[in-house]
Amino acid sequence: MTRIRKGFAALLVGLALVLSAAAPAEAHTGKLKLTVAGDGADGVTVQATYADGHRLDKPVRLTLTGTGPEGRRLGPVQLEPQPEGQGFYSSGPVLSPGTWRVTVKAPAPNAGQAAAEIQARPAQSPPAPAPVAVTAPAPADRAEEGTWWWPVALAALVLTALAVAVPMLFSRRRTS
Repeated sequence: MTRIRKGFAALLVGLALVLSAAAPAEAHTGKLKLTVAGDGADGVTVQATYADGHRLDKPVRLTLTGTGPEGRRLGPVQLEPQPEGQGFYSSGPVLSPGTWRVTVKAPAPNAGQAAAEIQARPAQSPPAPAPVAVTAPAPADRAEEGTWWWPVALAALVLTALAVAVPMLFSRRRTS
C-alpha cells in the first residue's frame, strides 16, 4: 500500500512541476528604464529594459526630441527597434554636429523617460586600405602543397583494412 502512495505522490509532484514550467511568464507592466547614448557619429541609441531589469519581450514606441547648437530643434522622431538585441533602438543619422540635449519618451502602459547630452560628430569614412603586394608561390611549392596528404591517406586506408581483416582471419581459424 505504501508503494501506491509513493507512486501517486511522485506523479502529483511531477504533474505540478510540468504545470508550473508551462505556466505563462509574468507579464511586465509599469515603467521602462531607458539608457540614452550617442552612436559615435550623428545618431542616438537607446537600450530599453523593464524597471525590474528584464529585457523587453515586445517592441514599444519610443520618441526622440532634442535641442542642439544655436537652438536647433529635433523631433519628435519615432525610434525603430534594431536587430542588435532586444530593447535596442536607434535613430539613424538625425543630428547635426555639435552638442545636443536629447530626451526619449515611452508612452503608457510602459511609461518611461530619459535624457542625455550627446556630442554629435560628422560620420567618418573608414581609412583607405594600404596596398598589399600579392605574390604567387613558386611552382615547386604548389606541387608540394597538393600531394602531401596522399601517403597519409593511403597509410590510414591500409591500417583500417588490416584492423578489419586480421580479427576476421583469427576468428575463422578458431572455429574450424
